[in-house]
Amino acid sequence: MRDVLFYRTDTGGDPIGEFLDSLNPKQAAKVTWVLSLIEEMERVPAQYLKKLAGTDDIWEIRAQEGREVYRLLGFFDGPKFIVLVHAFKKKSRKIKEKDIELAENRKRDYLSRKNDE
Repeated sequence: MRDVLFYRTDTGGDPIGEFLDSLNPKQAAKVTWVLSLIEEMERVPAQYLKKLAGTDDIWEIRAQEGREVYRLLGFFDGPKFIVLVHAFKKKSRKIKEKDIELAENRKRDYLSRKNDE
């Protein structure tokens, strides 16, 4: 169906991989399970994937393990790829503007470097 890609910084950093590494095994397994749903399901339920209103086409992936809620932000690069650019543990109902700005900046960086190839 589609592939989930992890954004890499221009210096080779892997913010999504680092986030996953910071989780305990049970938390990481839950996030990974949700990512597999994103890859395999044609129509992903909104509880796992939804577009964030008022953004530059940024999408939110949600995973929950117990009381902990995790958010991964990304964008679609064509119909087949979703590129994840930022991840965090959500502590409030609303996503902070700085998290959205970081996702949008990384999206622009990814696309500009992709176009330079």
